Amino acid sequence: MTIATAATAAYIVAALFFIRALAGLSRHESARLGNTYGMLGMAVALVATIALTIDDGIDVPAFALLVAAIAVGALIGLNRARAVEMTAMPELIALLHSFVGLAAVLVGWSGYLHVERHPGGTEATKLAREDMLGIHSAEVFIGVFIGAVTLTGSVVAFGKLSGKMKSAPLMLPGKNLLNVGALVVFAALTVVFVVEPQSWALIAVTAVALLLGWHLVASIGGGDMPVVVSMLNSYSGWAAAASGFLLGNDLLIIVGALVGSSGAYLSAIMCKAMNRSFLSVIAGGFGLEAPAASGGEQGRHREITAAETAEALAGASSVIITPGYGMAVAQAQGPVADLTARLRDHGVQVRFGIHPVAGRLPGHMNVLLAEAKVPYDLVLEMDEINDDFGTADVVLVIGANDIVNPAAEEDPTSPIAGMPVLEVWNARQVVVFKRSMATGYAGVQNPLFFRDNTQMLFGDAKERVTDILQALKHLTPAREKAGARS
Repeated sequence: MTIATAATAAYIVAALFFIRALAGLSRHESARLGNTYGMLGMAVALVATIALTIDDGIDVPAFALLVAAIAVGALIGLNRARAVEMTAMPELIALLHSFVGLAAVLVGWSGYLHVERHPGGTEATKLAREDMLGIHSAEVFIGVFIGAVTLTGSVVAFGKLSGKMKSAPLMLPGKNLLNVGALVVFAALTVVFVVEPQSWALIAVTAVALLLGWHLVASIGGGDMPVVVSMLNSYSGWAAAASGFLLGNDLLIIVGALVGSSGAYLSAIMCKAMNRSFLSVIAGGFGLEAPAASGGEQGRHREITAAETAEALAGASSVIITPGYGMAVAQAQGPVADLTARLRDHGVQVRFGIHPVAGRLPGHMNVLLAEAKVPYDLVLEMDEINDDFGTADVVLVIGANDIVNPAAEEDPTSPIAGMPVLEVWNARQVVVFKRSMATGYAGVQNPLFFRDNTQMLFGDAKERVTDILQALKHLTPAREKAGARS
């Protein structure tokens, strides 16, 4: 068996690992195993690629550079994986997407310098003889374009998620015309480059794509970043697939297609959850935030103390917790897990209702709760829990706002009208954990806060949950009282 044959077989094995990884990541219980499959697939792919590189006759300095690059990348990855907080995971993922885009740009430029830059060279002559030179040029051009859009778009997403850039959308005059104009320029330059490959055209499309990626994501508000991150994930996959075509690497094509298609599918799910247009997401045109006029209060809110909340929980038989990004910011998932365990130990049914965009990344809340050792079977998606709010005695809304806003269903003039939300207001009692009465990302006031069955618990979520835990130590849950009387 030759090295090339063995590498091809290894690529097939790696591809199967990646497919298994996606399957595993689709469920809480198998997510850890899915991650393991992904790591195994990447390890196999790296070993096979290095073996092929050696078999092709790479010289010692180039091989040393390759090993050094792998070592540096591995060290950086290990360091960031250990240091990153779960609350910072969305911006880290956005930054990693930019690396994929940068790689695609570099691969495209390398292909041009290796082939089109030397029309009389061996590779260009061979491709011309096979009537494939034009296809190669198109692959170079498209790959650079997709990669550059992904690069700057991901950097802007990282800036907004990390707070290094303002989350408000950039509203340039005629922004949609600017986006369409960039695509028209790209199409025209592609024809020019395929007909007569010139460096000026590749430089021009790189600049246009970098600006387009920046403008697409800068035009989107911070509240819509979950969908943006998901879409950038898709873009990075297609950028990788484009690089695979350029390099003739079947595994890279497969992996890129898997990431691109799964990212697009996830984006469609997120758009449905936020009542957004999928095409608008791709075009970066849905970044309008709600008018400021909608932020006014709609009544008088009522406050509750941690001790009173503990009394309500002690008297409940069914409790549902709906977390939002505020829980992540306060790092309250640990105390929330402790509260869940304490209530369950005393016979209280506790479940979690998770909205698809509860965090700044799809699945963010699920990961946080899993990290805090909350049992998987207690964590339910919106469509699984919505019908049960009417039977709940107490609902704890921890750091969530827009995803529990009844205006989405009751006010057709609301900017979030039609957005599916968790119907927490149907419960007997709702306790909302918030730092203040400020509006959420959408800039829309929440009528839930002023309903008769809603009370506000102000302060840091982690501190308030800890206070509730302390108060519960001195209370006897209702079920234990009933058992003692019988």
